[in-house]
Amino acid sequence: MTTARRWAVVGGGLVGAATALRLQAAGFETTLIDRGDARRGASFGNIGHIAAEQCEPMPSPATLRGAAGRLFAFGGPLDFRVRDASLWGPWALRFLAASRPAAVAHGAEVLAHLLEDPVGAWRRLAALAEAPEGLIRATGHTVVWSTPEAARRGLASWSAARTGGARFRVMEAEELTAYDAVLRQRPAGGIRFTGTGQVSEPQAVRDALLAAFAAKGGQTVHADAAAIRPAADAVEVALSDGTIIDADRVVVAAGAWSERLMAPLGVRAPLIGERGYSVQSAQHDWPDDLPLTVFEDRALAVARFDGGLRASSHVEFGAPSARPDPRKWRSIEAHLRELGVAFSAQPDRWCGPRPTLPDYLPAIGRLNAHPQVHYAFGHQHLGLTTAARTAEIVEQMALGRPAPGWTDALRIERFG
Repeated sequence: MTTARRWAVVGGGLVGAATALRLQAAGFETTLIDRGDARRGASFGNIGHIAAEQCEPMPSPATLRGAAGRLFAFGGPLDFRVRDASLWGPWALRFLAASRPAAVAHGAEVLAHLLEDPVGAWRRLAALAEAPEGLIRATGHTVVWSTPEAARRGLASWSAARTGGARFRVMEAEELTAYDAVLRQRPAGGIRFTGTGQVSEPQAVRDALLAAFAAKGGQTVHADAAAIRPAADAVEVALSDGTIIDADRVVVAAGAWSERLMAPLGVRAPLIGERGYSVQSAQHDWPDDLPLTVFEDRALAVARFDGGLRASSHVEFGAPSARPDPRKWRSIEAHLRELGVAFSAQPDRWCGPRPTLPDYLPAIGRLNAHPQVHYAFGHQHLGLTTAARTAEIVEQMALGRPAPGWTDALRIERFG
């Protein structure tokens, strides 16, 4: 194979933007193909959490046992769009297979590697981007519960969970009193994590990466990629307007929309749009020193950004581009009112799809059949958390350096 100098990255979310910046900074001529609608993907409206603690695989017997009680119909965060059953039905069968004990142990081992010091990976990327101070904040976060019984169960669950390099301790009574200023009722208990972090705002981080990419000579094309066509020792990216982008290599990082680009290449990428919902208010009274907080018994996360206070919840399985369900926003807003959190009566509402594969591991690698095609998608809830680390892995592959052995488990060919 000839030396690959020209790279195209399809997808301008956090994973795509971080990857494009890494490639351009490494000396490759890189073109980023970005649809241009910032609000479309999960990178825009997520809660901004660098979740180093999320080392417990989602597919597991415990998840299956608790699923019914978490359904939206019963007041929980979990929902399945009935009209999209043809999408999530086959996906769910693969999820069941990934919930076997041996598969769970394998997933935990891979996640432990992927989640090794994500805050450090983000700091390295921020330094490369010459980003402003405060973009990446190693502030930790808290998990709180509203009743003593919920606190007892929650603490027991976290004490038995894998948390990687993140650590937690039980919050002291005086720490819980800090919530008196923003809640109607003080939490009955909570834990405080270290080793986790938060960004100043997800879109601000993406903007900083794209600005650094452009400053280093990277080119951005605002268009929708329609097809990827390997050609000899190169590749063509066909855009929806008929334009062809020629490159030596391509990275598919189109999030929940990556499957349609991979299928014509003979690759099965069983992605589902695992949609999350958030609301944001510019008016609030959440203080600077109160960290990102997970109200675990409400399945609600609240974080203060430079642009306002954001609350996020829900796991809705279905088509990534389906119309939002307004009931989910109303549910989040009802929780905020019950908690007593000051919030706008007309907040900015967002819904976007987390790109999720059935085993809840991302796909990062290079196609066996078409070595010109690389990929980085399927990061589920950990897209922001692992974007910087993913970009480092792709950069090493582009430079021809051996990838860590554990990344073999992330090859998309694992789905046949």
